[in-house]
This record gives sequence, C-alpha cells and structure tokens, in this order.
Amino acid sequence: MGTIRGVLLDIDGVLHVSMQPIEGAAQALRWLEQQGYRYAFVTNTTTMARPTLAQRLQAIGLPVSAEQLITAPVATAAYVRHAYPGKRCWLLSKGDTAADFAGIELVEPDSSEAEHVDVVVIGGAEELLSYENMNRAFRLLMAGADLVAMHKNLYWRVSDGLRLDSGPFVSALELASGKQAVVIGKPERAFFAEAVRLLGTEPEETLMVGDDLVNDVQGARRAGLRALLVCTGKHGPDTPLLRECPLEERPEALLPSVAALPDYLAGQG
Repeated sequence: MGTIRGVLLDIDGVLHVSMQPIEGAAQALRWLEQQGYRYAFVTNTTTMARPTLAQRLQAIGLPVSAEQLITAPVATAAYVRHAYPGKRCWLLSKGDTAADFAGIELVEPDSSEAEHVDVVVIGGAEELLSYENMNRAFRLLMAGADLVAMHKNLYWRVSDGLRLDSGPFVSALELASGKQAVVIGKPERAFFAEAVRLLGTEPEETLMVGDDLVNDVQGARRAGLRALLVCTGKHGPDTPLLRECPLEERPEALLPSVAALPDYLAGQG
C-alpha cells in the first residue's frame, strides 16, 4: 500500500460519544498536525451548522475548526443550489442547520406556501419526525416535490445506548410515495470524492477513520480510499456486519480508539 498523506475522520463515535471526548483524541489530532498530515472531519451530523459544531467540539477540548468540517448539511445545500436554483425547499431538520442553506428559499411548514414546494429535504430531525411532519412530507411528495436526504443513517450511539436515526423515516417516505431519495452524505461516493478534493490528496493516499462499518469504512473503500475502524462507537470487532463484509470493503485494521492512530500511521512509514 502507498503512503498516506491525508486523513478523514468521522466525529461522533470517533472523537466523542455524547460530547464526552474519547481519551487521547485531542492528542491524536495534534499529532496529525505536527506530522504534516492533511486532515479534515467528515460527518453526517445534521443538527448543527458548521460554526456551531466547531464551537461545541472546541468546548470539550478538541482542536477542530469550522473550515475543517465537511458536513452532510453543507453538501446537501450545495446540491440543492445546483439542482433546484430559485426553487422552494421544505427543510425538516433539527437545530440551526438552516444557516447552511443561505440563498435557498426555505418555506415555513405552516405558511400558505407550504403546499407548493419543489424539494423536501430530510436531515437529522429526531423528535421532529412526528406523524404530522411525516404526513406533510408525504403529501408534498405526492403533489410533485422531490425528496433529498442528508443521509440514510439507521442509528447512532449515545451515552445511554443506540438511538434511531432518520434513515428509516426516509425509507418510509420512499416506500409510501414511490419516489427515490437523492442521498447526499456518507456512504455516498460523491461525498467522499468531494472530501478528498477539498483535502487536496488522491483517494489511494487518503485514510478514512470511522466507527461505522457501512457509512465510514465501506463507503470510503468503494470510493477508492483506505479505511480503519475504531471500536469506540457504533461497530466493533464482534459486529456480524464485519463477517458479512466483502473482503475488498473491510477495514485494513481495527483500532481500540483514535488514540492508537498515531502509532498506526507511524508504522506505515
């Protein structure tokens, strides 16, 4: 295998769990900086705009800047601007991610224009994924709107266990409406391609570090990147998914946590 010049890191489950930093994560990031690696953070987190997320991570001691964050909301907004210029969008997402959609006409759900939108965008809505909102989204799709999803994650890990994500709700809308969602975030090949482009490296010299075998590892491998799995988040060495994973899509190594990344990279040199 060739030399690694760039590193992409997932955030939730890799650097922290429920905003509790993983031991050694900050030191690992500082080591990457000191050794001259190009690195950035790729995340399907959809409840915070980039500046807000960066501030939250800095507050728990993680040296992450907004410019280093490649998020699903930012990528989704870029897609909507390109594919639906001047069109109305109904955004169902929690937090302040609407800030990432600057320049896009966002329709308020209770406004008189809410029945006339061109695209429905589903992000990390959590408790906003009520029957009322799901039914409103369904009606908009049946009236002609297209469906865009920031990601189709099934679940993620928090301090008290696993939590259902928005992916199953997007699938329900697809099933009910007969429409296929355009999915923007991980594990989509285009998302990783854009991340590598922004990093300024080639796929084969870029390493993805994630806790999700499907979204992080398999997504990266399909895009031509190398990949590691850390065992502090969603998937570990005992996951059945690892046994079922095709050989060419498996992680090249399993690390107990991101704290072991410097030793792994030093051994590659």
